[in-house]
Amino acid sequence: MVIKYLSAFLLPGILVVFFTRVAYNHFLGLGLTVALIAASVYKGYTDSWLLIIIDAFSLTVGFYFANQMMQRKRKS
Repeated sequence: MVIKYLSAFLLPGILVVFFTRVAYNHFLGLGLTVALIAASVYKGYTDSWLLIIIDAFSLTVGFYFANQMMQRKRKS
């Protein structure tokens, strides 16, 4: 149970940054990560509202860092 909450807190944010780095577009990175989370909710791996809220928080933080990364990339 603790591993599920810890992974919900860390993995979506890391995936947003990773997909942004691969695709060079932070909106595409966010969309791909949201699609993966939606698939996990559909399959039943996310079983509580608290997990969904933690996923959303992690997505927001990951999108913020991906946005900062893209802005630094544009400056140089």
